[in-house]
Amino acid sequence: MNTIEVNECILKARKNDQTAYNTIFNFYWDSVFSYLLQRTSNENEAEEIAIETFTKAFDRLDLYDSDQPFISWIITVAKNHHIDRYRRSKNFKISYVEDEIDLSFTLQSESLSPEELMISDQNLDHLLKQIRLLKKQYRSLLILRYFENKSLKEIEAEIKEPASRIRVKLFRAKKMLATLLERESN
Repeated sequence: MNTIEVNECILKARKNDQTAYNTIFNFYWDSVFSYLLQRTSNENEAEEIAIETFTKAFDRLDLYDSDQPFISWIITVAKNHHIDRYRRSKNFKISYVEDEIDLSFTLQSESLSPEELMISDQNLDHLLKQIRLLKKQYRSLLILRYFENKSLKEIEAEIKEPASRIRVKLFRAKKMLATLLERESN
């Protein structure tokens, strides 16, 4: 795709054209994934961050300056998202090491009360009800990926679809689920 075609796709995507989203996603997937794979050295983590990158990028597409190359912008989104995730995980590990002496106290104080467990179960039930409202293909993918913790390669082998199509469908499923949850909260 040349610069004009990319900008046309972005204009269409800003108007919620799903075909434009898919075109952008498919065209830039390999570049974003490869970049993140180099940074993480872990295929599953790179895939997850790449999907999250596209989600963030599409949510913030209005912030993209069409005078700049789109590839630079989306790679910057990927880099920043990866750094944010790394910082969060690093902070978690640091706080865990610092609190290691008082670990037994922390575990006791942070264990969920029966009321908190009930609320947690209700939240999960609510999420599952919303997932059931999705089309079967999207519902199945969400369950395979996030409840059965299957990698994209395992899902690809199980449902016999190419990984690129699975990534797009997972992206769509997450967006649809988020929309359902957002509508309900408003």
